[in-house]
Order: sequence, then structure tokens, then C-alpha cells
Amino acid sequence: MSAAKNNVKSQKLRDRYEHGGDHIPAFLIASITDACNLFCTGCYARANGLCGEQRETRKEPLLTAEEWSSVFSQARELGVSFVLLAGGEPLLRKDVLEQAAKEMELLFPVFTNGTLLSGKTFELLEENRHIIPVVSVEGGEAATDARRGKGAYGLIREAMGRMRESGMLFGASVTVTAENLSEVTSEAFLNELYALGCRLVFYIEYVPVDVATKHLAPGEEERCALQTAMDARRKTHPSMIFLAFPGDEQFMGGCLAAGRGFFHIGPSGAAEPCPFSPYSDCNVRGKTLLEVLRSPFFKRLREKGLVGGEHDGGCALFEREAEVKALLANIEVEG
Repeated sequence: MSAAKNNVKSQKLRDRYEHGGDHIPAFLIASITDACNLFCTGCYARANGLCGEQRETRKEPLLTAEEWSSVFSQARELGVSFVLLAGGEPLLRKDVLEQAAKEMELLFPVFTNGTLLSGKTFELLEENRHIIPVVSVEGGEAATDARRGKGAYGLIREAMGRMRESGMLFGASVTVTAENLSEVTSEAFLNELYALGCRLVFYIEYVPVDVATKHLAPGEEERCALQTAMDARRKTHPSMIFLAFPGDEQFMGGCLAAGRGFFHIGPSGAAEPCPFSPYSDCNVRGKTLLEVLRSPFFKRLREKGLVGGEHDGGCALFEREAEVKALLANIEVEG
């Protein structure tokens, strides 16, 4: 079945649930591992214990490939269209990718650092075009290697070259900071990505890991500049798709987390409103995906206006973290 037909089928399923009182988002973000082979400067996941050495102290084991398979099949049956695979580094979970390969009606953008796109893993993605690599890059060689380690940019270019030669659809995920905004929205940078075969560009606003890195987070002026640049690039590069997160949410009625437009399942199964708001009142190990979407936490976030409503382009839940934590604590007391 074509992607267009799958989307129509999924939309009909979502409409059916909507008529019954359950809103099903089109997107699920699945962080399938908390391990990573890189040590990127300013990594939010490592700084918050979601990735790296801290994972050894986790209370819950990672979801197995079979458990992820159940999550994917439930998502399809609910009408979810896109399952974004993240991490850690998702290519370290080839067993989960093999389960995703079986779900032909879903699209799986896989957000990867690109350094492991080779061998059997590359062959798996090459044979299953509904799994779409989205490679992280910070700009040119100097900026990318400065954050991701010396030689990372070279490995990324090699991987993109292989995907271009294979005719694979792939994208780039660009972390936007106040320092690299001009470079990553420049015609020169995008011309290089286009020449390498990239057709999707996701601009992800940098989320500060501590006070010392807060100056790197885009402010209102940078967000406006990003939107202006994207509008211009859509005209100069009409065959490329440009998306911004969370900036585009301001045109969609506010923050889309907690099931409004997407939700997040962590490596050990915790159901969270967003990867940047890692708080949860339930786990897919004990509940169905539909029950997760009905969680009191998600419902309260929507009712209290912490998602949806006015939006200035920043990460709403990250910026209102104290309110999110207080709301969750109240639910736990009531429960």
C-alpha cells in the first residue's frame, strides 16, 4: 500500500476514535535506547540522565524488541501514521529496527548521528524504505566536529553519499543555536545538503542543559530570523521540505505534546508528553497505548493549558518545568 493510501487509512482510524472521544495524534516519538556511541557537547539527553553512563542506575530495563513491536502494532491500529525513532543512538538497536521493518503501513523517521550507517544496518534501511534516516549535522565540518567529535562530519558525508547512490530518501536534523543560525540557514549549507541527496531538513531549537549554555538557545529574534530564512529557502529550494521544532507549533495552536500532536515513549516504556519533558504517570508495560493517551497526566497538561494555547515558539513544557512537575506530583498524591 502506498504512503498516501496509508495516510488516508490512518486518518480514518483517528477520526473514528475522535468521534468516540479519544484524540489520537499522528506522531509517536519512540526513544528506543539510552545508549550512544558519541559524546556530543551540550547533549540534553546525557545532561539529564536519559543517555550515557547514568543509564546503568536505571530502575527499569529497556523495552525488548518484542515490546517495541507491540507498541508499533498498537500505534498502527490506533491510526498513528509516523513513529519517530530516537535515542540515544537508535541504530544501536538493530533488533528494534527489524521490528519496525515489519510495519509497512507506518513511516519511521530514524534520527541518527549517522556514524553507524554502514554494513548490515545500512542494508536493512536500504531494503525498507519506510524507515527514513534523518542524520544529525550542526553545519559544516568545523561546527559538526566541534560538537560531535573529530571525524564525525566525514562519516556523515560518507553515509549521505551512500544513501544518495542508493536512491534513498533521507533528511538532516540540524540543532539550531544562536551561534550557528546564519550558517545552517545559508544557501551554501543547504546547497551542499541538496547535492548530497538530502531532501528533508528538520531545524531543532537547542534546549539548554544548564545555565552556562542558556545563551545558545534561540530567543525571539533568532526564531523570527529562522522563520524568515525558512520561508526564503522554501522558494530557493522547492524540492526540499523544511520543518522547525518547536517553532512551527506556534502556527498549530500551541505546544503539540501530551497527545495533542505527538507523545513520547522512553527507552524503558515511560509515557511522557515530550522528550524535553521526561515526566510520566504510566508505562506501556502496564497499559495499552490507548490507555497511555488517556493518562491523567496528559489530560491535566491539556486542561491546564500547559500544552496548546498561546505559543511564542520556544519549548513550552521545558520553559514551564516547575509547573509540569507540580502537576504530576498532585496527580501522584491523588492517586
